[in-house]
Amino acid sequence: MANLDKLFARRERRTRYRLRKVAGGRPRLSVFRSGRHIYAQVIDDAARETVASASTNEKDMRDGTPKSWGKDAAVAVGKLIAKRAAEKGVTEVVFDRGGFLYHGRIKALAEAAREGGLKF
Repeated sequence: MANLDKLFARRERRTRYRLRKVAGGRPRLSVFRSGRHIYAQVIDDAARETVASASTNEKDMRDGTPKSWGKDAAVAVGKLIAKRAAEKGVTEVVFDRGGFLYHGRIKALAEAAREGGLKF
């Protein structure tokens, strides 16, 4: 198990290193998924502040979706983070998948954020 944690941390560091090279001053859309919830944040690394955030753990999200761990919930979070980022004036981001593969819920969230107006 410790070996899997090391591999995940290594993928995460590699992904963030590559993002720093191509970011060009754009904030990053960081995604974290647990077994039960999915979280997204738009982070401005230059100012070291979170611009917008959304998750399935929020009160209004818990009522609207039947499961907090499915792709439907990830799509809802993607649309919500795009809406909140647009309200703050952010339209272009770089996508930070962390150590997660671009598949399943992560991919569903990214595509929903693109449909919501974020460009990456």
